Amino acid sequence: MTDRRLDVLAIGNAIVDVIADADDEFLAREGMHKGAMRLIDEAEAVRLYDAMGPGREASGGSAANTAAGIASLGLKTGFIGQLANDQLGTIFTHDIRSLGVDFETAPRKDVGATARCLIMVTSDAQRTMNTFLGAAQKLGPDAVDEAGVADARILYLEGYLWDPEEPRQAMYKAMDAARAAGTKVAFTLSDSFVVDRHRSDLMRLLDESRIDILFANEAEITQLAGAADFDGAVASVASKVPTLVATRSERGAVAARGGERVSVPAERIEKLVDTTGAGDLFAAGFLAGEARGLGLERSLRLGAICAAEVIQHYGARPEADLRALAAGLLD
Repeated sequence: MTDRRLDVLAIGNAIVDVIADADDEFLAREGMHKGAMRLIDEAEAVRLYDAMGPGREASGGSAANTAAGIASLGLKTGFIGQLANDQLGTIFTHDIRSLGVDFETAPRKDVGATARCLIMVTSDAQRTMNTFLGAAQKLGPDAVDEAGVADARILYLEGYLWDPEEPRQAMYKAMDAARAAGTKVAFTLSDSFVVDRHRSDLMRLLDESRIDILFANEAEITQLAGAADFDGAVASVASKVPTLVATRSERGAVAARGGERVSVPAERIEKLVDTTGAGDLFAAGFLAGEARGLGLERSLRLGAICAAEVIQHYGARPEADLRALAAGLLD
């Protein structure tokens, strides 16, 4: 592949996270399913914010978290996501640029409020997310610069953003530009609800060879494959995509490419604090390895290192120097 300005260009929801501690009784009272993500409207976001405990604000969004992780590893990355022209939009823009991520999407005045995710973290470190998408779901095709896509080695797409129509069309445009330029397309399934709502779309993307690297966790891959067990699901989906990466929380991760299948264990940690962003940072490590051509095993190990860092503190962005933690793997 010829030299590109960016190693990875990510497209996803531009969201500000509000993270608070909660107990199981609070989740039950609010009708939440532990560990899941649900979409809420602006009125519910205001009501729930008033009901939850003291929160910690941090810029988030799945693909944006991945971009932040890749930047922490010392690679060149960019992000496309829609913000409103409001205070949270200003916070998000400052945060992501301060990390060295190329972010040029202009805020808009006609898209409502900037998206936010109200995250409840229980004592077992499980995170339950309540997402108001707001401006994020108004990302349109005009926000995608085809030349920018062509100038990246890998295009990374967030499954959460597949739900609304406008962003879906933006991602189709980006995939077409990637195919024309020889840019690899990576796609994360994001959540079981995405698979449930869009399984036929997702299978069509695989059948049309629009995806080069697919990320999924154990629940998502078995649901996509319609299989009863993990190994059967991996075998089924791996036959449809050049590279499949499937994570299994504390049981590590598996990658399959052609006839090669590699697995790595999860990294050891001192204390599990908050699983928010674990999959996002795993993808950051793996994509960094792919961009550097490190092979499946080293890329998986990078993913495991990045995921281990983020689950030992609150928030979905790395706090430690990931490049230092991965010393030797990226050299």
